Amino acid sequence: MTVVPAARRRRWSATASSVRRRLLPLLIVAMLLGALTACGSSSDGDGADDGLCAPPGVNSASSAPTNLASSAQAPDKFTTDSVTPIDQIDTSQLGLIKPGTIIVGTLGDAPPSICVDSDQHYTGMDNEMLRAMAGKLGLNVQFVGTEFSGLLAQVAGKRFDVGSSSITTTEERRQTVGFTNGYDFGYFSLAAPVDGKVKGFGDLNAGTRIGVVQGTVQDDYVVNELHLNPVKYPDYATAYANLRSGQIDAWVAPSQQAEGTVDPADGIGILENTFSINNFTAWAVAKGNPKLIDALNSALDEIIKDGTWSKLYQDWAPRSLPAGWTPGSKAAPVPELPNFDEIAAKNAGGESTEAVQPKSALAQLGDTFFNGEKFRDALPELFKTGLPNTLKIAVTSGVIGTVLGMLLAVAGISRSRWLRWPARVYTDIFRGLPAVVVILMVGLGFGPVVKDVTGGNPFWLGSIALGLLAAAYIGEIFRSGIQSVEPGQMEASRALGFSYRKSMSLVIVPQGVRRVLPALVNQFIVLIKDSSLIYFLGLTVMQRDLFAVGKDFNADGGNLTPLVAAGLLYLILTVPLTHLVNYIDKRLRTGKA
Repeated sequence: MTVVPAARRRRWSATASSVRRRLLPLLIVAMLLGALTACGSSSDGDGADDGLCAPPGVNSASSAPTNLASSAQAPDKFTTDSVTPIDQIDTSQLGLIKPGTIIVGTLGDAPPSICVDSDQHYTGMDNEMLRAMAGKLGLNVQFVGTEFSGLLAQVAGKRFDVGSSSITTTEERRQTVGFTNGYDFGYFSLAAPVDGKVKGFGDLNAGTRIGVVQGTVQDDYVVNELHLNPVKYPDYATAYANLRSGQIDAWVAPSQQAEGTVDPADGIGILENTFSINNFTAWAVAKGNPKLIDALNSALDEIIKDGTWSKLYQDWAPRSLPAGWTPGSKAAPVPELPNFDEIAAKNAGGESTEAVQPKSALAQLGDTFFNGEKFRDALPELFKTGLPNTLKIAVTSGVIGTVLGMLLAVAGISRSRWLRWPARVYTDIFRGLPAVVVILMVGLGFGPVVKDVTGGNPFWLGSIALGLLAAAYIGEIFRSGIQSVEPGQMEASRALGFSYRKSMSLVIVPQGVRRVLPALVNQFIVLIKDSSLIYFLGLTVMQRDLFAVGKDFNADGGNLTPLVAAGLLYLILTVPLTHLVNYIDKRLRTGKA
């Protein structure tokens, strides 16, 4: 029998203990993934979309909202008297970014108007109407997800041909973009806890925390009509999540989004409604492209004539239109719609009057963040689409940042001020600017210039923007590592006959890089997380990263579990890198055992 020396056994034991410590965080993440996958009710497997991004149907009809503020409605000055006959439209003259295809900037989190369904398709009433209109024109349509706060600027900058997001056509917005004729007339609602201090718009005051989505007409109403300072959010799902958790007292939202999102079991109700201020809702088009506006107006009248508009409207937004308003041009026929008031009254008569018992705080927390069914629905798409795209962005920007960062480091310690000062100015600027600002400046500023090269894919410009940001930090990391090398190393290499350049490239820089490897890996971890910011440039369904996929599933299900799932995958990426940093740092300090 072989006897293992005690010293070797101790080394094996220490090695095994070290491995266990490094694997423990990953084991915890794996256990969470397994637990969430196993828990929750099973899916019915019929492939039908039963989330918020599904047409509710005519049986969910609602009558016109009550307590309407008619003074908020401005006269219609923009609807055209007639349209150009559709057979006279020359689609080759529409100034499309991609000939034969209308590229549409839209959102994925505002059902039933605009959203991403469980089959990962951009849909909703607004987008389905656009599909039908594109068909009338013999054109294809491509939807790209973005944030509402940047949508109009992206349309004006020719990033998108059309903006689709239930956009109310205010006077201020018409200074930036042009609009088609209206296809809907928006209301907006006040949602708040049913047992809270807010009972209507009249209860809102300076002490009320009012949530709105930034840049929307609701934001404008609260600021300019009510003269209050709201809490602004980037999307509807986040605003409602904050209302449900008690971070805000009330939420002013489009009525369709409020009706599709508010759950009485959360203790939240729609307390009051009002007209959306100023005018109808329409699709946005760049001001310099009137031919595209005319073509869309013609197509809108066509889908009204053949009944497509009525079918989509009663499937997605079955509610009474305001008196005196109809979609399309003034020459378009009045659409035939069911009597939504009668249907709503009939449905109301059959509803139970028993109050819905709100969930306990613990049950609400578990259902919001740890719903097994929502987790299982999101996980395949997170792995198939989100994970590869996140890695693609992080690796590309990491390579750009590393190469440019090394050049900045060498220039920053150069004896020539013509190299040293530009490097310092660059570093100061890019370290001082927020990442979102740089991404938008690069993506929207250079996008129209290089669109023929990139094909409109935001990955390239987004990765370049992240690489430019990372270079400022990586350059400082390299510079500190190089300058930490003892002066005697330079003196010795020069004494051996090396030139200054060879001394730097063969002696100093390699030692400096070795010393800062842990910091470089940390910067790569930051790039993995910052990859989600490219969403602001607009992504197709197949271009979404982990965060964007989780966000769309969150909007469709009204649940934050998909974002938790995305967060766990970020941990799977970053935890091993964190321990790799610790391992490299220890090896560099102590050497091999």
